[in-house]
Amino acid sequence: MVNKITYKPFGNKAILVEWNAIISEDILNDILKFKHKIAHQKKEFYTDLVVGYHSLTIKYKEEFSNFLEEVNFLKSIYISDVKIKKASNYLWEIPVCYNVKFGADLEEISAKTKLTTSEIIQLHSSKIYTVFFIGFLPGFLYLGGLNKQLFFDRKPNPRLKVDKGAVAIGGEQTGVYPLNSPGGWNIIGKTPVNFFDVENDNPCFAKAGDKIKFVSISLDEFYEIEKEITENSYKISKTLLND
Repeated sequence: MVNKITYKPFGNKAILVEWNAIISEDILNDILKFKHKIAHQKKEFYTDLVVGYHSLTIKYKEEFSNFLEEVNFLKSIYISDVKIKKASNYLWEIPVCYNVKFGADLEEISAKTKLTTSEIIQLHSSKIYTVFFIGFLPGFLYLGGLNKQLFFDRKPNPRLKVDKGAVAIGGEQTGVYPLNSPGGWNIIGKTPVNFFDVENDNPCFAKAGDKIKFVSISLDEFYEIEKEITENSYKISKTLLND
């Protein structure tokens, strides 16, 4: 697939770079490769490089004087063959309790999809998901790879409060609420794992390009892991995907 890339001014101190408007790992890898090249060559000029499903927002410390000149420079970086060491990516195994105590919408999804709750759990926990980007809330991972049988419309009337750790399905996506917040996704379980902690050097452990595997656990296991997290004795299982 040939990537069609466009460059647009995004205010006076940012440029929005957009790829084909589809969710694709090939596009994600191209975005991340471009991001690393920019970071290598222009680190002193920007404040942030923000990855989206099919976009990269480049935020500058100062206003750029000539948009077209800056775009031409970015294009030269994109096509350059500079060898950049790829950032290490991990597969994170996230324990999830799909017990009805936490899965408030499991029965509704089951009734409308004609899948048993056991089938929903099996389909959800058997996939390996790709982290495309982080947004909406700090630590909210936008994950690609949900089984089509689990596609389920968001709620027409969002809940005023969704608990931190709630694992949910919204349309063609799945994700974990990192904080207590309003939300319109359909809740199927809960994880005791913290997805955002301001006290850590890296508040969110995962990043774009990482993988997520949900592991089904019992209610007793949930409370045991929750206790270990409180005592700072729990470590998320991870596997290095590349060097």
